[in-house]
Amino acid sequence: MGEPVALAALALDAAVGWPTWLYVRIGHPVSLFAWIIKACERRWNDQHYSDARQRFMGVLTLVLLLGVGGGAGWLIQHAIVAIMGTWSWPLLALAAWPALAQRSLYEHVVRVFHALRADDIVAARKAAAMIVGRDTDTLDLDGVARAAVESLAESFCDGVAAPLFWLLLLGLPGVWVYKAINTADSMIGHIESPYRHFGWAAARTDDLANLLPARLSAILLCIAGRRGWHILWRDHDRHASPNAGWPEAAMAGALGVRLGGPVSYDGTLADKPWIGDGPSADSAALERALKIYIRACALLWIVVSGVTWLR
Repeated sequence: MGEPVALAALALDAAVGWPTWLYVRIGHPVSLFAWIIKACERRWNDQHYSDARQRFMGVLTLVLLLGVGGGAGWLIQHAIVAIMGTWSWPLLALAAWPALAQRSLYEHVVRVFHALRADDIVAARKAAAMIVGRDTDTLDLDGVARAAVESLAESFCDGVAAPLFWLLLLGLPGVWVYKAINTADSMIGHIESPYRHFGWAAARTDDLANLLPARLSAILLCIAGRRGWHILWRDHDRHASPNAGWPEAAMAGALGVRLGGPVSYDGTLADKPWIGDGPSADSAALERALKIYIRACALLWIVVSGVTWLR
């Protein structure tokens, strides 16, 4: 039953994404995870605690999140299957749909591209700030394009491939546990103070959850881009994350550009290594990256359809 659910959820996400009107009225399920994380962080991330105690509080926060995500997913799935039986897959797909981000990721990145094509640096920086964590106020047009390409590559894993992977493997509990972990990592899984110890568990668990999806994402991006294997193998470990370097290196190789490099966070310059060869990514590279992303998403559809047919 997992494959029809996944295909239907992919179709829903591709067709409508998560519409603004719906977000305004009911928010998004991930917002609940964010609220829990913020509440726990305010109460438990006390810098006067020892490092070990901060880590323990971070573990406790993560356990609470996993209980909420996994428990809610199990209850909803159990109730739908109990009531609908063999016809439960449309409702299960509806419950899984918000966990995917094919369309919303594309829409966010294409806004950056349109601003770059219009040479509107202010709009480009503003659009990029919605999808990247780095400082965007001082980025030039190529810097904005590079940030958008990197975000597109990494988020192909975090927002599409990984949720789909866990949905297929463990159903609704799996996909919503993954979203809880990924949300925690994005909010507190940082090596900088004040999250270095409190966010340790979130960061390490996210590394584990993305271990296979990141590598699968990289393979799909190289296939979609029709090249990039050499750069993928050579440069995947040049990223601070054990997983993010895989899709980024694949995208850099597929495009024939350099990603990474020096980046500013909260006014502090991080001298990151370059990933890939050739010129730095520009608006033309971003346009090609969007096409590769669409093809990689289509490959995911084909993979899931193939598994469905084989079963």
